[in-house]
Amino acid sequence: MPLGRLGGIRIGHPSRAVTILFLVAITVGTCLLMLPVATAGPGGAPFLTAVFTSTSAICVTGLAVVDTPVYWTPFGQAMILVLIQLGGLGVMTLASMLTIFISHNLGLRQRLIALTETGTVELGDLRSILAGVIRITIAAELLFTIILTARFALGHGQPFGRALWLGTFHAISAWNNAGFALYSRSLANFESDPFILLPVAVAVIVGGIGFPVMFDLWTRRRRIGLWTLHTKLTLVGTAILLVGGWIVLGVFEWSNPATLGPMDVPGKLLNSFFSSTMTRTAGFNSIEIGSMTDPSILFQTLLMFIGGGSASTAGGIKVTTFAVLVLIVWAEARGDQDTIAFGRRISGSAQRQAVSITIVAMVAVFVATLVLLAVSPRPLKEDLFEAFSGFGTVGLSTGITPSLPALGQVLLMFLMFAGRLGPLTISAALVAQEHERLYRYPQERPLIG
Repeated sequence: MPLGRLGGIRIGHPSRAVTILFLVAITVGTCLLMLPVATAGPGGAPFLTAVFTSTSAICVTGLAVVDTPVYWTPFGQAMILVLIQLGGLGVMTLASMLTIFISHNLGLRQRLIALTETGTVELGDLRSILAGVIRITIAAELLFTIILTARFALGHGQPFGRALWLGTFHAISAWNNAGFALYSRSLANFESDPFILLPVAVAVIVGGIGFPVMFDLWTRRRRIGLWTLHTKLTLVGTAILLVGGWIVLGVFEWSNPATLGPMDVPGKLLNSFFSSTMTRTAGFNSIEIGSMTDPSILFQTLLMFIGGGSASTAGGIKVTTFAVLVLIVWAEARGDQDTIAFGRRISGSAQRQAVSITIVAMVAVFVATLVLLAVSPRPLKEDLFEAFSGFGTVGLSTGITPSLPALGQVLLMFLMFAGRLGPLTISAALVAQEHERLYRYPQERPLIG
């Protein structure tokens, strides 16, 4: 289904339109951040610094090559916030638009299945989807802005104007899973303040489950049994990953004198939960990532790779993709012919898409890590963590981002861009290209394992 032209360029497939729109936004953001008024020092930001920051903001990642609150002026910080908002809204709305595109290119039976699984309203109801995304975003960001502003003002003695700016910036950054903060140590200054960490964590969790799930929860809030399979897989998978990450990171960091060791028990529980939440999708941190134990670093790479919900501001291969992979393994272990979840059979095409996206993502991260090791010799865990963080659009870092050579920073930009749009556009392309073959080749079974 052609989309016509965009700025004189013929658009054949929505995935191409998505890529062009994001590239345009990154370019505009780069130009704005290069203005002298955007930086605190003399002159404007160098091109690489500006384009890296713009890419990180549009891709709602949070990786930074400069100290955000020190390097950028209020104007520059405001531009970063605008880019975060555009990136977050863009991902959710474009994902919903691609869902409609996919539905229109399938046959009637496949369309009904797609609508059932994604929870969209009806074919062609683009206006309702866009309005719903915007309403939810504005309402959520306003709520978390009020909560954080009140805490910054009443709990930390900030003047109201400053508290409002801090509350607004961190609320929008959290809801969009961006991870940019206006403190040099991210949120480490508030490691003992649950009234800062918990609202940020809740905003990240809810913003990371995706609009289809939010819509399903709202429209069928009194009919849990009618929730779509996508909603159930996302919620169950998110809960398991959050609690699992909370336990694993808590265990490995409990006695670490550089992280949770000096804290009391409530502080350890709070910060291990916060770390589990942020690792899957957002780049805030309340403890120093570079000081964590090797098992924690390794486990966090897995959480970053999985990411959050589909059609959300979160990155990674997505919770549902990972859940489908687990269910495939479980079905194979049990000898079942079908892959089943919550009384529903998962289609073969969905299983193939999950495997395809995962393999592409693994290859991308492997190649990126290999290149990082070649251009910037460091311990493997640091380069590996950085690559996973970039592709997962998480934004956490062991602290090596600013010291990477230019080639390494350019590679991270490509990773962030690919991680932001790759799974989305690959999924759309795979579904849109589905067609029913009128014949089948003879079957033969190769040796596996």
